[in-house]
Parts: sequence; C-alpha cells; structure tokens
Amino acid sequence: MTKHAPFHAAAALAALAFAASHGETPAAQAARPQTPAAQAPAQGRGRAGDTPAPARKAGEGQGPFKKLVIRGVTLIDGTGGPPLSPMDIVIEGNRITDVRQGGWPGLPLDANREPRDFDHEIDGKGMYVMPGFVDMHVHGSTRGKAPDLSYAYKLWLAHGVTTVRGVSLSSQAVTVSEKARSEKNEIVAPRIFNYQTLGSGWTGGRILTAEKAREWVRWGAANGVDGIKFFNRGDETPEIIRAAIDEAHKNKMGTVAHLSQNGVANFNARDAGEAHLDSITHYYGHMESLLKGRTIQEYPIGYDYNNEQDRFGDIARIWNQTYEPGSPEWVAYLEQQKKNNVNFDPTFNIYAASRDLMRARNADWHQTYTMPQLWNFFQSTRDNHGSYFYDWTSENEYHWKQFYQRYMRLINDYKNMGGSVTVGTDSGFIWKTYGFAYIEELELFREAGFLPLEIVRAATMNGARKLYEPRGEAAPMGVVRPGMLADLVIVGENPLSNLKVLYGTGHMRLNPQTNKQEKVGGVKYTIKDGIVYDAQKLLADVAAAVAAEKRAAPGTAQQ
Repeated sequence: MTKHAPFHAAAALAALAFAASHGETPAAQAARPQTPAAQAPAQGRGRAGDTPAPARKAGEGQGPFKKLVIRGVTLIDGTGGPPLSPMDIVIEGNRITDVRQGGWPGLPLDANREPRDFDHEIDGKGMYVMPGFVDMHVHGSTRGKAPDLSYAYKLWLAHGVTTVRGVSLSSQAVTVSEKARSEKNEIVAPRIFNYQTLGSGWTGGRILTAEKAREWVRWGAANGVDGIKFFNRGDETPEIIRAAIDEAHKNKMGTVAHLSQNGVANFNARDAGEAHLDSITHYYGHMESLLKGRTIQEYPIGYDYNNEQDRFGDIARIWNQTYEPGSPEWVAYLEQQKKNNVNFDPTFNIYAASRDLMRARNADWHQTYTMPQLWNFFQSTRDNHGSYFYDWTSENEYHWKQFYQRYMRLINDYKNMGGSVTVGTDSGFIWKTYGFAYIEELELFREAGFLPLEIVRAATMNGARKLYEPRGEAAPMGVVRPGMLADLVIVGENPLSNLKVLYGTGHMRLNPQTNKQEKVGGVKYTIKDGIVYDAQKLLADVAAAVAAEKRAAPGTAQQ
C-alpha cells in the first residue's frame, strides 16, 4: 500500500481535484497558486493525484456464468410495484433471461423447478432483490483522499451501487480509460458514465463564445464524453450554456448543472429549465427561482463568497425569502420544470452535516472505512474546499434545518406531480464517505416524504432512464425483468421496512435470546454485469486498506 502524503500536501491535491470537478475552468485552475506537492508531475495520470484502480484479481467476484439462478427471493423490481415472492431469477452471461414464480408465500417452494442446467445457484430464501442502484452524482477518490480510485469503487459496489455518473469522476483521460476498463470488467467497479465540464480534456483554448462551446461539445461527443456539467459562473455565460445544451442534445449527450451562487442572479433553475437542461443537481437555483419581493438573495453585510463559512453558512437563510410551499408561485415553478422534463437530483446528504455537524463527524463507519487522507480532507481549514465549519453554531444549524424542510418539500411535491427525481451523493466531501452516503441519501428521501417503493424507483429505474434518455435509448438496466442487464442488489433483510439494513455497518438489533444487541443487515451480494460480488468481502478489502494506510502514517488521522 502506498504511503499517503502528509496532510497539507494531500489536502492540496484534493483541493485541485475538487476545483477540476466543481467549476473552475482549466485556465482558472492553471492560474491557481500551487504548493510544491500540487506542482509535482502526475506520472501519466490525468488530474493531479488521480490513480486508476488496480486490475481485477482472481477471486474478486464470480462469473459471469453461463447460467446463474437466484432461487426463492422476494423481488422489488424497481418500477414501484409491490414486492413479489418467492421468485426465481435466471441470468445468462450478463443478462436476465427469466423471472418466474417459484411457489406461493407460506408454502414450501416447488421442488426440482427449472432451469436445472445452471452452473451457479444462489439460495435466496429470506432475501430481497432489487435492481442495482444508480448514483447520479459522483467524483472519484483522488490521491489526496485515498491511494487510488478502487477505494470509492469498492465502497459503491458494497452498498449496491452498480452504475455511477461521474460529474466528473476524474480527468477526461482517466475517466475514459476507467469507463472502458469497467465495461470489460477488468477492474472491480460500477459501470461509469463520463460527464465533464466545458473545456475539459482538449487543447482548443478557453471557451469564450457560443460557437467555441459548440466546438468543444462536438469534440467531447467524439472523445467519449457522455454529458456536460455546467456551473454557470466565470466563462460560462447564459449564452454559452444555452448553446452548449443545444449542441449536446444534437449529439445525444446529457446535461446537468450545479447552478453556482455566482451565476443564479442571471441564470437560475427556471432559466435552466427553459434552456432544456436535463438535470439540476444540488439545491442551487431552485429557491432563487422562488424569491418573493426580490430577484437576488439578501446576503448579510460583509458576506464574502470565497469565505466558505459565509458561502455555506448563509445560503440556507434563503428559506424565509421565498414564496411559501404550496403557493400558486411554488406550484407554477414545479409545473414549468415538469413541462420542460427537468430531472431533480437533490443530493440531500452532501449538505446534511450543515444541520447536524456532530452526527456527521461521528458516523459509525469513519473509524473502519474512512481513509486517513479523506479524514484529514474533512477537517476545517480556510483553503480546503467543503470544510467550512470554522465556527459552526446552533444558529447555522437552525437555518439549515429550516432550509431542509422547504427543500425536501419542493422535491417531494415535484415527485408527487409526476416530475422525475433521481438519487445522487457527491461523496468525498463534507464528512460523506463513499457508499455509506448513498444509503444516507435514501434515508433522507424517506424524511422528505418519499415512500420506500418510491425511493427504490428513484434509485434504480429513474436514474437509469435519465442516463439513457439523451441518447434516445431505452435503459438496459434499472428494472428486474427479462432482457435487462444483470445488475442486482441482494440483501438479507427487508429494505422497505428499514433502509438502515443497507448500510455496510449494518443495523443493531436486540437479540431476545441473548438480551444483547447484534449486527444485522448489510448488502449480501451485488451483481454487476452478471458478476457476483460478495459485498462483505469488498468491505473487508476496504477496511484492510484503511488500516494499512493508518499504519503507514500514524497520527495523521483518527486512529
């Protein structure tokens, strides 16, 4: 295991990685003052510190099989339909070829049922099967956070995530390579969609005109870019964004925007919808579209966007500057977004520490599964992005709690009127560890008012559809039915009754026989492309890697 860099060098590398994926143009990134560590050559890698995953080893996953049969499971198919049991699922290679009833609830399973010519069988009695989860907002585990990208990959798979949309996962060169390796199952990783910011990966100069934006989009379409992520700040003027969205759709590419506070005064979520943006990620732009009696949020005197406690501490105060939930203006905004087929990807979890910092900082999984580099990156400093808790008070948390009530209401109302909502995390920042944050996101959807079946649908069918919709194609995964890709999550407890059983750390339950608490749950198997991964083995691999990193540099992180 590679010894990780000292804290400040690691933080600098991670900050550069964040800048590349969170809105700095290549030119702006190049102009940023760099530490000696940040200036070090990347040794063939793309962005500083991005280390590709090692090749998949023997024993890392079984299959794909000529014929795999999963027997007697309870099926939650991803469409929103109620569970069915007992069901048998037949997989040939990387495709589901049959889903059939294996008996009746409360009666013995039918004996000797077909097919019998399988070469692998999983006894799924008492287990639950769902489509593989889709994470619509990810960034890879850069070297300033972990030794290589496999850290994030294994944690995602261990929590049932079989598809990720990188926004961006890594640099253009690294992501294209990792995407191809994942498609061939040469690495242990989810399938990868490659979204990049305008100008990423090419040598054509800064994008300062609409035509230059169209030129880059055409270049991206020819060079493995699946979609574009916008930030509507700096060089990204509304005119450039509109042109890029139009050109992206002509080239069957998707579009998503983090509508930066720097740009929402001139291009908010309402404007983005009218420009036919495909997805809005995070909360930015929504409430600014609903301001009452003003067109710009009222910031406190002395506010400085580059002071991150100002940036994140004061944004939540917008909650009492907007039209009320359920008002005609509120409903009209949502109806307009639905008419424009805009998808909402709320990422509730990534800012959840803002409303309860102590809970996020002391989560059950940090000790065993959070890399020391990542732990260090989470610590608050003036120049470490997303570590904005310089002096986080009960007043800060109060306003964030109020904000979340309205934001969650907005997302739930949109779902209820038929708008598309998907699940994304943005892990690796603000106390959120890969994989674990995905399950937290599902729990936050429940808090927002989604029923458990609605949550599963958002995490599976909706995400898959939104990835393939720009291509004009039907999604080949996201639902458990014949003909679909064999991407599945198998868990030994009912997730509809308790989402906590999906956490890698499981759920603590009192055993009445022993009068002691014991761990239950955790994903049992994740199947991606017909390959069966033991989720607990993936977690054990991560735990061992974290322990090795701590031994390599003791005293730099929580031990």
